[in-house]
Amino acid sequence: MPKLSDNKKARFDYEILETFEGGLVLTGAEVKSIKTGRIQLKGSFLHIRKGELWLKNAFIAKYGPAGPQPEYDPYQDRKVLVHARQIKKFIGKSQAEGLSLVPLCIYTKKDLIKIEFALARGKKKHEKRDTIKKRDVDRQMRERMKE
Repeated sequence: MPKLSDNKKARFDYEILETFEGGLVLTGAEVKSIKTGRIQLKGSFLHIRKGELWLKNAFIAKYGPAGPQPEYDPYQDRKVLVHARQIKKFIGKSQAEGLSLVPLCIYTKKDLIKIEFALARGKKKHEKRDTIKKRDVDRQMRERMKE
């Protein structure tokens, strides 16, 4: 499972509760662009519209060798393929508990492009500070253990 893109900021900004996998509906040029690593998940999120799951605000660069693509929008919404029962679960949890759907990474599985996303709760500012403090203490302890 080679990762093509990772959303590092998501693990800092959100408390990950449960992870899921879905397929992305893409054009051929978008697949080639993603496989060359020209995708960014920073600031992107998943949204449920009319019973379908959509990836919004993800940047997939135009694939140059594909020729001119005058109507191509790198930030367009892309459909995520998951089971209908999972979408119902997401709707219930996001409305009742105030949770968000956050993309974590894009990777290949055989010849397919997959997205790993999570049901997550946003962290408060003090929780982020605690995370930074814990990371610094762990780093200092590792350095002292080496000495």
